[in-house]
Amino acid sequence: MIKKNLKAMILTSIVILAPIVVGLILWDKLPAEMATHFNETGKADGWSPKGFAIIGLPLLLLAVHWFCIAFTSVDPKNKNISDKIVTLVLWICPVISILGSGAMYLYALDNSVNTTSFATLIVGCVFLVIGNYMPKMKQSYTIGIKLPWTLDSEENWYRTHRFAGYAFMIAGVVTIIAGFID
Repeated sequence: MIKKNLKAMILTSIVILAPIVVGLILWDKLPAEMATHFNETGKADGWSPKGFAIIGLPLLLLAVHWFCIAFTSVDPKNKNISDKIVTLVLWICPVISILGSGAMYLYALDNSVNTTSFATLIVGCVFLVIGNYMPKMKQSYTIGIKLPWTLDSEENWYRTHRFAGYAFMIAGVVTIIAGFID
């Protein structure tokens, strides 16, 4: 998987690190302590030094990204993992990096940003994307609902993931709608 997707891995790694460049450009406009965690009402309740928020968080996300790729590539059933699922694995961290850093920078520059609605919309979209792909997943040890009975039977795997796909899609729609209700 790694050799086959090396170009995509390099591209996604660059995308994950792109917010560092934006943060360095905005460095003088950003506060010394930046909000990096928000409670359920959208109020900042966790703060980090500017250097960690701008450089450390994307680097941490890059490490998570590489771990996910490495873990997926050593799966004994990795031949069952479709190219669409590999693309999903490759692009989840970059999207989170861009959206998360963007929201963090916007909040630091203008505290009126509604982080709750933004986060709820992102989570809802992630549920929709994962729900769309779940019925298409083939058996593997790293991606999907990995229970003994789903790994023992292809039919059980298929039915479980088909049901979970519908459940994730419904959860995604409900989550997105909830994000617009204040």
